[in-house]
Amino acid sequence: MAKIRIGVICPSEIAYRRFMPALTKCEGIEFAGISTAGSSEWNGVLTDELKKSETDKAQKFIDEYGGKLYNSYTELLSSPDIDAVYLPLPPALHYRWGKAALENGKHLFMEKPFTTSLKDTDELISIARSKELAVHENYMFAFHSQIEWIKNKINEGVIGDIRLIRIDFGFPFRGANDFRYNKALGGGALLDCGGYTLKLAGMFLGETAKVTTSKLCGKDSFEVDIYGNATLTNDDGLTAQVSFGMDNSYRCSLDVWGSTGSIYTNRILTAPDGFEPTVTIKQGNEEQSFTLPADDTFKKSIEYFEKCVCSNDIRTQHYGEIAAQGRLVERIMVENECN
Repeated sequence: MAKIRIGVICPSEIAYRRFMPALTKCEGIEFAGISTAGSSEWNGVLTDELKKSETDKAQKFIDEYGGKLYNSYTELLSSPDIDAVYLPLPPALHYRWGKAALENGKHLFMEKPFTTSLKDTDELISIARSKELAVHENYMFAFHSQIEWIKNKINEGVIGDIRLIRIDFGFPFRGANDFRYNKALGGGALLDCGGYTLKLAGMFLGETAKVTTSKLCGKDSFEVDIYGNATLTNDDGLTAQVSFGMDNSYRCSLDVWGSTGSIYTNRILTAPDGFEPTVTIKQGNEEQSFTLPADDTFKKSIEYFEKCVCSNDIRTQHYGEIAAQGRLVERIMVENECN
Protein backbone atom coordinates (compact mmCIF):
# COMPACT_ATOMS: atom_id res chain seq x y z
CA MET A 1 0.00 0.00 0.00
CA ALA A 2 1.27 3.48 -0.87
CA LYS A 3 2.05 5.78 2.00
CA ILE A 4 -0.40 8.50 2.98
CA ARG A 5 1.09 11.84 1.92
CA ILE A 6 0.38 14.46 4.57
CA GLY A 7 0.78 18.22 4.33
CA VAL A 8 1.07 20.65 7.24
CA ILE A 9 -1.02 23.83 7.35
CA CYS A 10 1.11 26.52 9.05
CA PRO A 11 4.66 26.11 10.42
CA SER A 12 3.53 26.16 14.04
CA GLU A 13 5.71 25.40 17.02
CA ILE A 14 3.86 22.17 17.90
CA ALA A 15 4.12 20.99 14.30
CA TYR A 16 7.90 21.40 14.30
CA ARG A 17 8.60 20.32 17.88
CA ARG A 18 6.18 17.41 18.29
CA PHE A 19 4.39 16.38 15.09
CA MET A 20 7.35 16.11 12.71
CA PRO A 21 9.65 14.02 14.97
CA ALA A 22 6.73 11.65 15.68
CA LEU A 23 5.81 11.44 11.99
CA THR A 24 9.29 10.21 11.05
CA LYS A 25 8.65 7.11 13.22
CA CYS A 26 5.44 6.21 11.38
CA GLU A 27 5.76 3.81 8.46
CA GLY A 28 2.43 4.43 6.75
CA ILE A 29 2.44 8.24 6.52
CA GLU A 30 5.03 10.55 5.01
CA PHE A 31 5.59 14.29 5.04
CA ALA A 32 4.76 15.81 1.64
CA GLY A 33 4.89 19.55 2.26
CA ILE A 34 4.00 22.59 4.33
CA SER A 35 2.20 25.83 3.59
CA THR A 36 2.35 29.38 4.80
CA ALA A 37 -0.73 31.60 4.65
CA GLY A 38 -1.65 33.60 1.58
CA SER A 39 -2.42 37.30 2.05
CA SER A 40 -6.18 36.70 2.29
CA GLU A 41 -5.81 33.64 4.52
CA TRP A 42 -3.99 35.15 7.49
CA ASN A 43 -6.03 36.03 10.57
CA GLY A 44 -5.13 39.72 10.54
CA VAL A 45 -2.73 41.77 8.45
CA LEU A 46 -0.03 39.70 6.76
CA THR A 47 2.88 42.13 6.53
CA ASP A 48 5.98 41.48 4.44
CA GLU A 49 7.96 40.98 7.64
CA LEU A 50 5.46 38.44 8.99
CA LYS A 51 5.30 36.60 5.67
CA LYS A 52 9.09 36.32 5.62
CA SER A 53 9.09 35.05 9.19
CA GLU A 54 6.52 32.36 8.38
CA THR A 55 8.39 31.38 5.21
CA ASP A 56 11.65 31.07 7.14
CA LYS A 57 9.93 28.81 9.69
CA ALA A 58 8.45 26.67 6.92
CA GLN A 59 11.82 26.40 5.20
CA LYS A 60 13.19 24.77 8.37
CA PHE A 61 10.70 21.95 7.87
CA ILE A 62 11.79 21.51 4.25
CA ASP A 63 15.49 21.66 5.08
CA GLU A 64 15.14 19.00 7.77
CA TYR A 65 12.39 16.75 6.43
CA GLY A 66 12.14 17.39 2.69
CA GLY A 67 8.77 17.98 1.05
CA LYS A 68 7.42 20.95 -0.88
CA LEU A 69 6.86 24.51 0.31
CA TYR A 70 3.41 25.84 -0.65
CA ASN A 71 2.78 29.59 -0.65
CA SER A 72 -0.81 29.40 0.56
CA TYR A 73 -3.14 27.06 2.42
CA THR A 74 -5.35 26.88 -0.67
CA GLU A 75 -2.43 25.79 -2.85
CA LEU A 76 -1.61 22.92 -0.49
CA LEU A 77 -5.24 21.87 -0.06
CA SER A 78 -5.85 21.71 -3.80
CA SER A 79 -2.64 19.80 -4.54
CA PRO A 80 -3.06 16.28 -5.98
CA ASP A 81 0.18 15.39 -4.20
CA ILE A 82 -1.46 15.70 -0.76
CA ASP A 83 -3.73 12.98 0.67
CA ALA A 84 -4.15 14.28 4.22
CA VAL A 85 -3.68 17.48 6.21
CA TYR A 86 -2.34 18.20 9.69
CA LEU A 87 -3.99 21.39 10.95
CA PRO A 88 -2.45 22.99 14.09
CA LEU A 89 -3.97 26.48 13.68
CA PRO A 90 -5.66 28.32 16.61
CA PRO A 91 -9.08 26.81 17.44
CA ALA A 92 -11.21 29.54 15.84
CA LEU A 93 -9.65 28.73 12.46
CA HIS A 94 -10.25 24.97 12.63
CA TYR A 95 -13.73 25.01 11.11
CA ARG A 96 -12.83 27.17 8.10
CA TRP A 97 -9.70 25.31 7.10
CA GLY A 98 -10.90 21.91 8.25
CA LYS A 99 -13.92 22.30 5.97
CA ALA A 100 -11.70 23.44 3.10
CA ALA A 101 -9.50 20.37 3.57
CA LEU A 102 -12.45 17.97 3.52
CA GLU A 103 -14.06 19.67 0.54
CA ASN A 104 -10.78 19.17 -1.30
CA GLY A 105 -10.92 15.46 -0.49
CA LYS A 106 -8.20 15.45 2.17
CA HIS A 107 -8.23 13.37 5.34
CA LEU A 108 -8.01 15.68 8.36
CA PHE A 109 -5.74 15.42 11.40
CA MET A 110 -6.82 18.32 13.60
CA GLU A 111 -5.27 19.65 16.79
CA LYS A 112 -7.69 19.85 19.68
CA PRO A 113 -10.29 21.18 20.10
CA PHE A 114 -11.83 19.90 16.87
CA THR A 115 -13.84 23.13 16.49
CA THR A 116 -15.23 25.78 18.84
CA SER A 117 -18.90 24.68 18.56
CA LEU A 118 -20.86 21.45 18.30
CA LYS A 119 -22.65 22.75 15.21
CA ASP A 120 -19.35 23.18 13.36
CA THR A 121 -18.06 19.82 14.58
CA ASP A 122 -21.21 18.03 13.41
CA GLU A 123 -20.96 19.69 10.00
CA LEU A 124 -17.35 18.63 9.48
CA ILE A 125 -18.14 15.07 10.53
CA SER A 126 -21.09 15.04 8.12
CA ILE A 127 -18.85 16.16 5.25
CA ALA A 128 -16.19 13.60 6.17
CA ARG A 129 -18.78 10.83 6.38
CA SER A 130 -20.26 11.70 2.98
CA LYS A 131 -16.80 11.65 1.37
CA GLU A 132 -15.51 8.64 3.34
CA LEU A 133 -12.70 10.75 4.80
CA ALA A 134 -10.97 10.33 8.15
CA VAL A 135 -11.01 13.06 10.76
CA HIS A 136 -9.04 12.97 13.99
CA GLU A 137 -8.94 15.18 17.09
CA ASN A 138 -5.43 15.06 18.56
CA TYR A 139 -5.90 14.39 22.26
CA MET A 140 -2.71 12.37 22.19
CA PHE A 141 -2.64 11.65 25.95
CA ALA A 142 -5.54 9.23 25.34
CA PHE A 143 -3.08 6.79 23.72
CA HIS A 144 -0.72 6.53 26.69
CA SER A 145 -0.43 3.00 28.04
CA GLN A 146 -0.70 4.26 31.64
CA ILE A 147 -4.46 4.78 31.17
CA GLU A 148 -5.02 1.14 30.22
CA TRP A 149 -2.82 0.07 33.15
CA ILE A 150 -4.92 2.10 35.59
CA LYS A 151 -8.18 0.79 34.11
CA ASN A 152 -6.92 -2.78 34.48
CA LYS A 153 -6.08 -2.20 38.15
CA ILE A 154 -9.56 -0.80 38.74
CA ASN A 155 -11.14 -3.78 36.98
CA GLU A 156 -9.06 -6.12 39.13
CA GLY A 157 -10.75 -4.57 42.17
CA VAL A 158 -7.58 -3.32 43.86
CA ILE A 159 -9.40 -0.23 45.20
CA GLY A 160 -12.86 -1.76 45.53
CA ASP A 161 -15.88 -0.03 44.05
CA ILE A 162 -15.27 3.41 42.56
CA ARG A 163 -16.76 6.24 44.60
CA LEU A 164 -15.34 9.24 42.69
CA ILE A 165 -13.01 10.13 39.83
CA ARG A 166 -11.18 13.44 40.18
CA ILE A 167 -9.28 15.05 37.27
CA ASP A 168 -7.40 18.37 37.48
CA PHE A 169 -5.46 20.18 34.77
CA GLY A 170 -4.21 23.74 35.05
CA PHE A 171 -1.10 25.79 34.43
CA PRO A 172 0.27 29.27 35.23
CA PHE A 173 -0.63 32.35 33.18
CA ARG A 174 1.19 32.24 29.83
CA GLY A 175 0.95 35.88 28.86
CA ALA A 176 -1.78 37.98 27.30
CA ASN A 177 -0.39 37.49 23.78
CA ASP A 178 -0.93 33.74 23.92
CA PHE A 179 -3.86 32.68 21.69
CA ARG A 180 -5.46 30.88 24.66
CA TYR A 181 -6.48 34.27 26.11
CA ASN A 182 -7.80 35.63 22.81
CA LYS A 183 -11.53 35.17 22.20
CA ALA A 184 -11.24 35.85 18.46
CA LEU A 185 -8.80 32.93 18.12
CA GLY A 186 -10.97 30.50 20.07
CA GLY A 187 -9.30 30.93 23.43
CA GLY A 188 -10.62 30.02 26.85
CA ALA A 189 -9.84 27.49 29.56
CA LEU A 190 -12.73 25.20 28.61
CA LEU A 191 -11.60 24.79 25.00
CA ASP A 192 -7.96 24.38 26.02
CA CYS A 193 -7.15 22.60 29.27
CA GLY A 194 -10.81 21.87 30.07
CA GLY A 195 -11.12 19.72 26.97
CA TYR A 196 -8.43 17.39 28.28
CA THR A 197 -10.28 16.78 31.54
CA LEU A 198 -13.58 16.14 29.76
CA LYS A 199 -11.92 13.73 27.32
CA LEU A 200 -10.39 11.69 30.13
CA ALA A 201 -13.62 11.74 32.15
CA GLY A 202 -15.46 10.43 29.11
CA MET A 203 -12.92 7.62 28.74
CA PHE A 204 -13.73 6.44 32.27
CA LEU A 205 -17.49 7.09 32.27
CA GLY A 206 -18.16 5.74 28.80
CA GLU A 207 -20.75 6.54 26.14
CA THR A 208 -23.42 7.67 28.63
CA ALA A 209 -21.23 10.38 30.19
CA LYS A 210 -23.05 13.69 30.62
CA VAL A 211 -22.36 17.01 32.32
CA THR A 212 -24.70 17.61 35.28
CA THR A 213 -23.32 20.91 36.54
CA SER A 214 -20.51 23.31 35.63
CA LYS A 215 -19.06 26.75 36.26
CA LEU A 216 -16.77 28.90 34.10
CA CYS A 217 -15.02 31.89 35.63
CA GLY A 218 -13.32 34.86 34.03
CA LYS A 219 -10.85 37.50 35.08
CA ASP A 220 -10.76 41.26 34.69
CA SER A 221 -9.56 42.46 31.26
CA PHE A 222 -10.05 39.05 29.59
CA GLU A 223 -13.01 38.12 27.38
CA VAL A 224 -12.52 34.37 27.81
CA ASP A 225 -13.05 31.96 30.69
CA ILE A 226 -9.86 31.57 32.72
CA TYR A 227 -10.76 28.63 34.95
CA GLY A 228 -13.67 26.35 35.63
CA ASN A 229 -15.02 23.04 36.86
CA ALA A 230 -17.70 20.49 36.08
CA THR A 231 -19.34 17.35 37.39
CA LEU A 232 -20.15 14.46 35.08
CA THR A 233 -22.10 11.24 35.64
CA ASN A 234 -23.07 8.19 33.62
CA ASP A 235 -26.09 5.89 33.59
CA ASP A 236 -24.47 3.65 36.21
CA GLY A 237 -24.21 6.55 38.68
CA LEU A 238 -20.43 6.88 38.42
CA THR A 239 -19.31 10.47 39.04
CA ALA A 240 -16.30 12.44 37.82
CA GLN A 241 -15.33 15.91 39.00
CA VAL A 242 -13.04 17.96 36.75
CA SER A 243 -11.26 21.26 37.32
CA PHE A 244 -9.18 23.26 34.87
CA GLY A 245 -7.54 26.65 34.52
CA MET A 246 -4.88 28.69 32.75
CA ASP A 247 -4.02 31.05 35.61
CA ASN A 248 -3.39 28.34 38.18
CA SER A 249 -0.50 26.62 39.89
CA TYR A 250 0.40 23.60 37.76
CA ARG A 251 -1.62 20.47 38.28
CA CYS A 252 -2.19 17.49 35.99
CA SER A 253 -3.65 14.72 38.09
CA LEU A 254 -6.02 11.79 38.17
CA ASP A 255 -7.32 10.52 41.53
CA VAL A 256 -9.66 7.52 41.54
CA TRP A 257 -11.21 7.03 44.99
CA GLY A 258 -12.58 3.61 45.75
CA SER A 259 -14.28 1.86 48.64
CA THR A 260 -11.05 0.18 49.81
CA GLY A 261 -8.30 2.29 48.27
CA SER A 262 -7.30 4.89 45.71
CA ILE A 263 -5.15 5.33 42.61
CA TYR A 264 -3.29 8.58 41.94
CA THR A 265 -0.97 9.91 39.23
CA ASN A 266 0.24 13.44 38.48
CA ARG A 267 1.17 13.38 34.76
CA ILE A 268 -1.89 11.77 33.26
CA LEU A 269 -2.44 14.33 30.49
CA THR A 270 1.01 15.64 29.63
CA ALA A 271 3.52 12.77 29.82
CA PRO A 272 6.03 13.50 27.01
CA ASP A 273 7.92 10.98 24.92
CA GLY A 274 10.50 9.28 27.15
CA PHE A 275 8.82 10.18 30.46
CA GLU A 276 8.09 7.30 32.84
CA PRO A 277 4.94 8.13 34.84
CA THR A 278 4.50 7.11 38.46
CA VAL A 279 1.19 5.74 39.72
CA THR A 280 0.50 5.38 43.44
CA ILE A 281 -1.98 2.84 44.79
CA LYS A 282 -3.17 3.23 48.37
CA GLN A 283 -4.86 0.33 50.14
CA GLY A 284 -5.73 0.95 53.75
CA ASN A 285 -2.66 2.47 55.38
CA GLU A 286 -0.27 1.09 52.80
CA GLU A 287 0.96 2.86 49.67
CA GLN A 288 2.82 1.40 46.73
CA SER A 289 4.24 3.38 43.79
CA PHE A 290 4.72 1.93 40.32
CA THR A 291 6.96 3.39 37.63
CA LEU A 292 5.32 2.70 34.29
CA PRO A 293 6.94 2.52 30.84
CA ALA A 294 7.41 5.64 28.76
CA ASP A 295 5.19 6.01 25.71
CA ASP A 296 5.23 8.03 22.49
CA THR A 297 1.65 9.29 22.42
CA PHE A 298 2.05 11.61 19.43
CA LYS A 299 3.34 8.72 17.32
CA LYS A 300 0.47 6.52 18.48
CA SER A 301 -2.03 9.28 17.72
CA ILE A 302 -0.71 9.59 14.16
CA GLU A 303 -0.84 5.80 13.77
CA TYR A 304 -4.47 5.82 14.93
CA PHE A 305 -5.22 8.46 12.31
CA GLU A 306 -3.73 6.12 9.72
CA LYS A 307 -6.09 3.39 10.94
CA CYS A 308 -9.01 5.79 10.54
CA VAL A 309 -7.93 6.42 6.95
CA CYS A 310 -7.68 2.71 6.17
CA SER A 311 -10.63 1.28 8.13
CA ASN A 312 -14.25 2.35 7.73
CA ASP A 313 -15.19 0.79 11.08
CA ILE A 314 -12.49 2.64 13.02
CA ARG A 315 -13.20 5.85 11.09
CA THR A 316 -16.91 5.65 11.94
CA GLN A 317 -16.19 4.90 15.59
CA HIS A 318 -13.99 7.98 15.81
CA TYR A 319 -16.69 10.18 14.28
CA GLY A 320 -18.77 9.26 17.32
CA GLU A 321 -15.94 9.92 19.79
CA ILE A 322 -15.31 13.40 18.40
CA ALA A 323 -19.03 14.21 18.46
CA ALA A 324 -19.33 12.97 22.06
CA GLN A 325 -16.47 15.24 23.15
CA GLY A 326 -18.15 18.13 21.35
CA ARG A 327 -21.42 17.50 23.21
CA LEU A 328 -19.72 17.62 26.61
CA VAL A 329 -18.00 20.92 25.79
CA GLU A 330 -21.18 22.38 24.28
CA ARG A 331 -23.22 21.52 27.37
CA ILE A 332 -20.87 23.54 29.55
CA MET A 333 -20.90 26.44 27.09
CA VAL A 334 -24.70 26.54 27.01
CA GLU A 335 -25.06 26.17 30.78
CA ASN A 336 -22.71 29.08 31.44
CA GLU A 337 -24.22 31.39 28.82
CA CYS A 338 -27.34 31.47 30.99
CA ASN A 339 -25.56 32.34 34.24
